[in-house]
Amino acid sequence: MPNSDIPIAAGSEAAMRASATVEPVIQVEGLQAYYGESHILHGVDLTVHEGELVTLLGRNGAGKTTTLKSIIGMVGQRAGSIRVLGQETVNLKSNRIARLGIAYCPEERGIFSSLSVEENLYLPPVIGEGGVSVEELFELFPNLKERRGTKQGTRLSGGEQQMLAIARILRTGAKVLLLDEPTEGLAPVIVQQIGNIIRKLKERGFTILLVEQNFRFAAGLAERNYVMEDGRIVDMVRHDELAAKEAQLQEFLGV
Repeated sequence: MPNSDIPIAAGSEAAMRASATVEPVIQVEGLQAYYGESHILHGVDLTVHEGELVTLLGRNGAGKTTTLKSIIGMVGQRAGSIRVLGQETVNLKSNRIARLGIAYCPEERGIFSSLSVEENLYLPPVIGEGGVSVEELFELFPNLKERRGTKQGTRLSGGEQQMLAIARILRTGAKVLLLDEPTEGLAPVIVQQIGNIIRKLKERGFTILLVEQNFRFAAGLAERNYVMEDGRIVDMVRHDELAAKEAQLQEFLGV
């Protein structure tokens, strides 16, 4: 029974009931995914609600990147259900999924070496209203503003290339972001900068599903953390449960 001595804010129960009826921005149920004959995902279930920042944690090979690629339609063989902004997408091609207002920033970054920093930013098509302008992006990413005229995007440092990859998808107008290992291989000072940028994006109302191996980085950002192992979700840890479950998480995430 609930403790009657704990005060409940007026309207809070109604608000919780209302939020429970709102369809998640991303809802994955029973997701199976294959690369050729290799069975990678085994019944993945996860949800991300509007304005949330949710992480997928796990060792290399756990299925985190495949989950993101499945959501955006970059895995050929998928089964189960993937709903993006209320629409079933498991049988849609990636270009149609993207036009629903979701964008993917891959671990490989995909910077075009033949284009300048500014040209890389202008490359993506605008698929929705509210795309962040290039000048706004330079305010959000001052490092890129200093390098806007750099003739080859791949001449940037690793951290600057990561910032450019994130900035580029914001041009599209997508409000749902899939970010794959944005801190991989970066120096601690750059990791901190990336964390500050992701925090600002959340404050602006973006919904973010973030793949990470860096537990300390993810823990400071996310409301909820899904833990993956062998192509399955094995736990879901809320931010307020992190301290109590830290030893368990370290066991899952340790090498």
